[in-house]
Amino acid sequence: MAGGNRDIHILTYNVHKGYCSGNRRFMLESMRERIAETGADIVFLQEIHGKAIKSKAKQRKFDYPDQPHFEYMADQSWPHFAYGRNAIYRKGDHGNAILSMHPFISWENIDVSIFPRSSRSILHGVIELPHKKTRLHTLCVHLGLLEQERKEQLQVLTERINEHVPRDEPMIIAGDFNDWRRRAENHLHDDLGLEELFVNLQGRHARTFPVWAPLLPVDRIYYRGLQPQSCRRLARGHWRDLSDHAALYGEFKLR
Repeated sequence: MAGGNRDIHILTYNVHKGYCSGNRRFMLESMRERIAETGADIVFLQEIHGKAIKSKAKQRKFDYPDQPHFEYMADQSWPHFAYGRNAIYRKGDHGNAILSMHPFISWENIDVSIFPRSSRSILHGVIELPHKKTRLHTLCVHLGLLEQERKEQLQVLTERINEHVPRDEPMIIAGDFNDWRRRAENHLHDDLGLEELFVNLQGRHARTFPVWAPLLPVDRIYYRGLQPQSCRRLARGHWRDLSDHAALYGEFKLR
């Protein structure tokens, strides 16, 4: 939104804790460079480390940053960020993060875990855009692998939106829905009036996993109160060597 115009550029990416598929190489620096090149105003990240304690041998081998990985990703490009842990273990934690060129008015992490061994959360941040100081609701999600788990998590998401997002304020929900059977539409489209960016502009969900031969449409960008402009799946060239997911990029205009 340079110059206070009405354009919003966003990207969502499951970064696989910074590793390439197969966990052979640690690619966080390359991920940061590729994302910055897109010019995204707002970035939704899943499976990003907050705290990660590694042995000295692994630190030397993989060149780990000595700061929370979401802060490392934000670097000079996104001065504002929010992080919500959804998996905590002995040597660290990982979860969802939202990086933004514009300041957060508020943010909250909502625990939607159904099973003890499958910690999940929804990160809800309210960002103030420069155009007439518009409040944009951003929700970064990473839902569970089991269908019953996702069904209950989508119900929590629906309740959160109905209770905390006014109908006249724009909203973007992005992340890894693990919804390869496309069951989320009943909640998000029918109940909440949300549209999915790739379905709207290209007629179907983007296939994003696995990145080397994308078959499953698990990553999504839903929106309300915005005008969609364009969308791209980032799965070729350098992107193919990074995470095991493809990234999704979208452009909107404020209505």
